[in-house]
Amino acid sequence: MNTQKAFAKLSAYVNSQIIGQQQLVDRLLLALLADGHLLVEGPPGLAKTRAIKVLCDGIEADFHRVQFTPDLLPADLTGTEIFRPQEGSFEFQRGPLFHNLILADEINRSPAKVQSALLEAMAERQITVASVTYPLSKLFLVMATQNPLEQEGTYPLPEAQLDRFLLHVNIDYPDLEAERKIMTLARNEARSIPPEMPVESPKVSQQLIFEARDEVLNTFMAPNLEEYLLQIVVATRNPSAYGREIAQWVQYGGSPRATIALDRCSRAHAWLSGRDFVTPEDIQTVAYDVLRHRLLLTYEAEAEGVTPDYFVNELLTRVAVP
Repeated sequence: MNTQKAFAKLSAYVNSQIIGQQQLVDRLLLALLADGHLLVEGPPGLAKTRAIKVLCDGIEADFHRVQFTPDLLPADLTGTEIFRPQEGSFEFQRGPLFHNLILADEINRSPAKVQSALLEAMAERQITVASVTYPLSKLFLVMATQNPLEQEGTYPLPEAQLDRFLLHVNIDYPDLEAERKIMTLARNEARSIPPEMPVESPKVSQQLIFEARDEVLNTFMAPNLEEYLLQIVVATRNPSAYGREIAQWVQYGGSPRATIALDRCSRAHAWLSGRDFVTPEDIQTVAYDVLRHRLLLTYEAEAEGVTPDYFVNELLTRVAVP
């Protein structure tokens, strides 16, 4: 099966099950193609859990959801050594991180040592228990969620840990028409009424996903666009060249991980759009999700109501497009 056709079918399948959250679906596919992880922030009830479960149904992979709580331990993620008295020896019991797709629900509900255990697995693709290192699956994607409405009893992720996420996606409530479709879909599911034109799961193989990733990496980006991409990331660190006022808004800009993420996501966005070349619009579209969690704004910016998205938007209007 052609890789782009397979992902078009996968996108159609997920969108048939997830209504009103097109951006979330698109970013999940971007993360899958760019071999990264995403942090999703939005109010409860917006199909965050359902989205990654439906994505898993559309590919040949297994899924596990972990509810992060204050009493969660690193061993609850990685697994632990279990003593077998019959054999008189210890046996390693694998934890949830050995699945392909992981939902870290409300990641900021657990303390730093648990967050670190997850983020180390995300970065290194391996875990170490009792001095033994275990490799994780080649297909390994973490979708972590945060609830922006309630901050009591949470442990915010430090900037260094946030930098490990490929994308930070903000989602909001669906519009009226999407809400109507959601209500109808939920009522029909409760009554076991199948949809009139069901979209079958394509069951995309892992091998095909790896082939698609290779095609994404080979998507053409012109040298002047590579320079444009680099200028955007460098401008987050040294914005004074684009205006004295915006230079007062940011303390720290994007790291080299931001450059790598923007490069891979721009290529993946172009590939998903059916093209074998990158345009400036591809870079601009994914720039917000790539950069918003990698910017540390100043107190002056917060006092003026400047958000990371506003800052990125200002940069995109000022950095010259080739």
